[in-house]
Amino acid sequence: MSELHERQRSSPMHRFRTLVAAALTALAAAAPAGLLAPAPLAAQDAHDIVLSGGRVMDPETGLDALRNVGIRAGEIVAISEDPLTGDIVVDVAGLVVAPGFIDLHAHGQSNRANEFQARDGVTTALEMESGVASPALFLARRGEGAILNYGATVSHMSNRAWAMPERVAELERARAMVASDPNAAMRQLGSAGSAGRYDAVAREDYPALRDALARGLSEGALGIGMAHQYYPGASLEEILEVFKFAAEANTTIYTHVRDMTISAMQEVLANAVATGASLHIVHVNSSSLWNIGPILDLIGGVQSRGFDVTTEAYPYTAASTGIESAIFDPGWQEKLQISYGDVQLQDTGERLTEETFRSNRQEGGTVIIHMMRDEWIREALASSFVMVASDGMRYAPGAHPRGAGTFSRFLGHYARDGGLLPLMDALAKVTIMPARRLEGMTDQAARKGRLQVGMDADITVLDPDRIIDTATFEEDLSYSIGVVHVLVNGEFVVRDSENVDGAMPGRAIVGRMMSER
Repeated sequence: MSELHERQRSSPMHRFRTLVAAALTALAAAAPAGLLAPAPLAAQDAHDIVLSGGRVMDPETGLDALRNVGIRAGEIVAISEDPLTGDIVVDVAGLVVAPGFIDLHAHGQSNRANEFQARDGVTTALEMESGVASPALFLARRGEGAILNYGATVSHMSNRAWAMPERVAELERARAMVASDPNAAMRQLGSAGSAGRYDAVAREDYPALRDALARGLSEGALGIGMAHQYYPGASLEEILEVFKFAAEANTTIYTHVRDMTISAMQEVLANAVATGASLHIVHVNSSSLWNIGPILDLIGGVQSRGFDVTTEAYPYTAASTGIESAIFDPGWQEKLQISYGDVQLQDTGERLTEETFRSNRQEGGTVIIHMMRDEWIREALASSFVMVASDGMRYAPGAHPRGAGTFSRFLGHYARDGGLLPLMDALAKVTIMPARRLEGMTDQAARKGRLQVGMDADITVLDPDRIIDTATFEEDLSYSIGVVHVLVNGEFVVRDSENVDGAMPGRAIVGRMMSER
């Protein structure tokens, strides 16, 4: 008998149920025929869904064995060596049954984006790097019906505009639009922060900044999104002030660092150590480039000394962002060590020249930036403390393939075909590691990223020999293969390798400060 079953048998609840069953049996024997007749065994043990005969892999407990998984009311209620009965029984022999993948870095917050993410094994997709201007508006919009679980941080960039007296009137006008046009209100709240990206926040206005961030946390934000490479007006002192606030509020900062240098990493790491703030550094691969080795040494060293610092990477050699962003301010070629031909238009696939770069920068739009080497990606992914997140862009036909293939590429191309690490270790990077990162801000995370009795039935069933990405930089987005079934809160969103039409079981993942109000 497995260690898991031994724990279940020795638990107080198991002993209680055994005593109750014995008492009912004794009463039935003494009562008139049929008066206390027990319900048929099948009715007592029936489940909504049974995943039968799969290789169950749970990175937290290390369970790796053939088991039957029983699901009832959105929860995993049985993991058994014995057969289980259910309204729906799905034979998953030969497949891996794993916790659903958690993506901490998904800009594609729409159901069309979710369709591609689900086919990549994702059950929870969160907007943590950039965050949102108004968590309340974001949660209300996504709450109208979502395929995957969703949530977000509060955006530092958007909310620092509340600490700029000249922009407050614009923000108030946007808030006045919420009832009549919430989508327009959200766009205007975000644009105010973008318009102020080169502006500084004065020291005397720091209290207004703190108030704005606190409001976002009270609305359900999962932390603070701080992508300050996109708003170079933020001073070293302002960033330190946000770290102080995060430490006092006991919340996590998700940061896209100031630039692709070692000193940019040192800025946020020093702030985390000095203030005690919880810190997550996004896409360490594209924020480090050729400095990946020493930067991993820095992050690993801080983490090993007990500081709450984590990081992530995505398994592609190109990045993606807006061509109008501050990343392409003068000097970008020297900073990134690339040129015009390394920049590709998302919508057409065209590689740019000096002339087309200038015209497109004036018009704006999304580009793909070919600026990394495969060995840098491998070094990041192989590191024991680096988890995997997609940085998936908003849905567009020619969008960066990471929005459709991150997890399948990592598991198939790197872990399996490249021999980078064993399957269990690879699964940990997309399940239990991001779940633990979230636990400091939401109690819901304790039920995610695990395939255990009592956990939410967010489950990914995959073929470990076939899983691979198919999306490329040259063609429109395409679905990954090898993800056979995906359940979110106990409901299929992918079944037999196809999206389930109309399935929208996704739920909000909200910060603890909202639940404490």
